[in-house]
Amino acid sequence: MSIAHYIKVIGRGKDGARPLSREQACDLLGQVLDGTVTDLEIGAFCLAMRIKGETPEEMAGFLDAVQRRLSPLPASDRPTVVLPSYNGARKLPLLTPLLALLLAREGLPVLVHGTPTESSRVFVSEVLLALDIRAPSAIKKIADGEVAFIPTELLCPALKRLLDVRRVVGLRNPAHSLVKIMNPLANGLGKALVVSSYTHPEYALAMAQTFELVQANALLLRGTEGEVVADARRMPKMEAFIHGQRSLLQEAQAGTLAALPDLPTTVDAASTAAYIQSVMAGERPPPPSIARQVEHILRLVKQL
Repeated sequence: MSIAHYIKVIGRGKDGARPLSREQACDLLGQVLDGTVTDLEIGAFCLAMRIKGETPEEMAGFLDAVQRRLSPLPASDRPTVVLPSYNGARKLPLLTPLLALLLAREGLPVLVHGTPTESSRVFVSEVLLALDIRAPSAIKKIADGEVAFIPTELLCPALKRLLDVRRVVGLRNPAHSLVKIMNPLANGLGKALVVSSYTHPEYALAMAQTFELVQANALLLRGTEGEVVADARRMPKMEAFIHGQRSLLQEAQAGTLAALPDLPTTVDAASTAAYIQSVMAGERPPPPSIARQVEHILRLVKQL
């Protein structure tokens, strides 16, 4: 098979390219994930989409293709909170594991999924390992009150390969957005709330429209360096999507910060894990923005 006819549509530059329908986008990415196209075609697809940008209809179609190829995740007894973690830490400590542990302490099953996408950042797998949370060798049911880390390659090996294209061409592709909005339990296997984040305002609009289109259950915020955890220094805007219905949960904090929270001065995995352990032991309070994020998630889960 070939995706050349799709590349002709999406590859005519920012002004000349045309959008694909949801069905076309599903077929296109399905062929890419199934490995039925050449490496040259995959590179052309990635570069064309990077220049053109994805429409909500295209993202919905790409999601359809991914969902059909995800390994099934057994349903937990309570709704699962899904925390994608793909950006890692560069300047600030990676506190996605803290968010996960605070939610698990409330009795929720928490799925953290991710994979390193660069070589110069600290990634969630490193911090979780320092917290003695290890990736399983196979997918299994997540217990209530448990944090489980599942690498992307266990959920969908083909999606991991598409993420790795970035290491070759140096640019993100649709897979980097898909992993932040996909629901590994979306095949009728259980209830879930996806916590998702964006780095730039234009992504916020596209992701929100996609959540509405696919009738998702999600919380969307501008996270910390692209991670799904609220910035410990300042309250971000948070929006909810329940069956695609959008509502504002939290306004962004305005004005000058009166004080900075007590955070680790380095971002290495060991220092971050030690800080997280001190918060979980009650020796330090959780950052107010993260505590508020936990409150919002708990309320949303009750609506599922």
